[in-house]
Amino acid sequence: MSGTQATQLLLTQSPNPCFKSSKSVSSTNGSINCFSGRDHESCHVPSPIIDYSVLISNDCLKRSQAINDLNQACLNYGFFTVTNHGIPDSLIGSVMNWLSNFFNQSGEEKRRYDTNDPTDRIRFRWGGRTQRELLHMRAHPTFHCPTKPADSMVLTEYCERMREMGMQLLRGISKSLGLEECYIENKMKLELGYSVFGPNYYPALSQSSDDKNQIGQFPHRDPGLLVLLAQNVGGGLQIEHQKKWLNADFPPSSIFVIVADHIEILTNGKYKSLLHRVALNSEVERMSLPFFFGPSLDVTVKPEPEFVDDHNPPSYRQMTYKAYLESNDHHVIEARANLNQIRL
Repeated sequence: MSGTQATQLLLTQSPNPCFKSSKSVSSTNGSINCFSGRDHESCHVPSPIIDYSVLISNDCLKRSQAINDLNQACLNYGFFTVTNHGIPDSLIGSVMNWLSNFFNQSGEEKRRYDTNDPTDRIRFRWGGRTQRELLHMRAHPTFHCPTKPADSMVLTEYCERMREMGMQLLRGISKSLGLEECYIENKMKLELGYSVFGPNYYPALSQSSDDKNQIGQFPHRDPGLLVLLAQNVGGGLQIEHQKKWLNADFPPSSIFVIVADHIEILTNGKYKSLLHRVALNSEVERMSLPFFFGPSLDVTVKPEPEFVDDHNPPSYRQMTYKAYLESNDHHVIEARANLNQIRL
């Protein structure tokens, strides 16, 4: 990748899921925080950076380089960090404040959304095997959010901005695969795409009832095409890369993007869905803002002909996105992955 489009985003090997301290490391593009595993020295792993302003620019040469960077990121990593995306820090901060107010409400108020109604457009969950609270809201085709706290328009604006970014990234990914720019957009019927905004709250270990439970979220992949993630503190997210667990940190003003299951299915495994997990921080609480960008619920997703031949037969069963999300008696709003069950 070109020096202007990439930097050394630090990933540190983490044999233990708990992380506790940060160090600032200088790079040519500024200072990036890196969390190291307990009693483990940090190691440098290059990670792709996508300059969003270049990706959507009218400069054909620079845009071509950004598309090549996208190809390398999806092919070799399954994730990348988006910079210069134009989303104001003030908007992200307002969303964080709204969510902090929501998660700080009484249990009674939050449990209004702890239901199993098949018509749910909002769902709250907490506890279980992990130390986290989560709030899932349908963001598209229609937007739904809790009535309290007030001033939820910041959530609407944030989700609209995430959706626009996801659309532009998928256009770039289509081009990176040698396809027409709107290939994924049209195949997945993204005008009616089903998207979920699923914020998570993770307590600091000192606030949890059992400090031995250091996992905020167990290893998993995500459904849909892409997951766009912002968070309020560095660290916590861990990714599997070359059979090692690594702490992934990214600048607070950037957006971390994860390749999800239905990109893997559509490309017949050329671009892989990223296995990742979340560790609890022993010092501070963490909030993350994942935006699950998915196809239309009625779209049948399958390995497309461009990725299938005599040497590369289909590796996945075809299935509508709705059926995929509802596998194992789940509700579509839960955004659960099911990739292993449809492998051929």
